[in-house]
Amino acid sequence: MSLPVNSVGGNPQIPGIYAETFIPDQLIAGRHPLVTDSVTVLAGQVFPRGAVLGRITASGKYVLALAAAADGSQNPAVIAVDNVNATAGDVNAGVYLAGEFNGAAMTLGAGITIAAAAAALRPLSIYVKGSVSTADPT
Repeated sequence: MSLPVNSVGGNPQIPGIYAETFIPDQLIAGRHPLVTDSVTVLAGQVFPRGAVLGRITASGKYVLALAAAADGSQNPAVIAVDNVNATAGDVNAGVYLAGEFNGAAMTLGAGITIAAAAAALRPLSIYVKGSVSTADPT
């Protein structure tokens, strides 16, 4: 038995099968629940997914955490969910508030080390992991 193919409502889409290669960025490094939220990123900022952000105390806006800053943003607080381009003005961006992350896939600002970021983020339930070992494969 064969069924005729009908175009419903002039829809030109034809079902098909195709293959794509998925290459993960390996930012997520474990099974700890991910908690997300959105924040306001200060105008002029451009950074990739996985960037470690700090919060400016006076405005409440977020920027790439830099060790030399003295406005509160020197303290790592969240991790960017996606690439952010705020060159045209302040933008809302998704951030991770909790989870396990691969330190090698994170973007750090000047003067911020993986160890410093891990120590600052741990009390916030953001766990930074190094290389995966057989003892702890998650």
